[in-house]
Amino acid sequence: MGTKVVMVTGAGGNLGRAVVEHLAAEGARLVCVERNPQSLDEVVGALPAGVEVLKVPGIDLADLGACQSAVRLAEDRFGGINALVNTVGGFKMGSVDEAGLAQWDALLAMNARTAYAISAAVLPSMRRAGYGRIVHIAAAPGLKSGAKQAAYAASKAAVMRLTEAIAAENRAHRITANCILPGTIDTPQNRASMPDANTETWVPPAAIAKLVAFLISDDAGVVTGGAIPATGFA
Repeated sequence: MGTKVVMVTGAGGNLGRAVVEHLAAEGARLVCVERNPQSLDEVVGALPAGVEVLKVPGIDLADLGACQSAVRLAEDRFGGINALVNTVGGFKMGSVDEAGLAQWDALLAMNARTAYAISAAVLPSMRRAGYGRIVHIAAAPGLKSGAKQAAYAASKAAVMRLTEAIAAENRAHRITANCILPGTIDTPQNRASMPDANTETWVPPAAIAKLVAFLISDDAGVVTGGAIPATGFA
């Protein structure tokens, strides 16, 4: 990883924290974006001494102006951004009915608009540099929805189509864009909500972080426009 500058959004979440910790261990310089300042302080405070980190708290990723401000802070500190790892998102289930329309709007904003806004904000910097790596977190329902997943599936399908478009538009700039489709991630929240589930095939956040690290590496330059399953151990 060397001294690559990586922006990680949702850095205070379970997956974001795993990504931050893994990339820090590989020597990356980090721009940690997190809406919750306390969570951000906890993550950054636990990193080893010597890791170069810019904390960007309180950012609403659905707001393009806020995303652009975060990018400017990163450029001022590090000169640019080599990679974006966007872990921000949310999950809710609900039927297709009149009451579900609000959930539709909320999840499209939470999952798809945020991915679009932060991508649009970082791409100019990457194009100027002639290099970039973008990784979004999507989900398997983006390929095929199940019952009570209409809003969630549509929002993650939008992330997948966005990723494909970014990849197609930016090949000439040596910018890749890929998304990861995790299975059930092994988090304390998921264990609490599904106490009787078989967790043996659940995906540890650290395993996804390793996949992220590969996708933003120079070695992954031939991989772009992909939706990569990370659905558990076989």
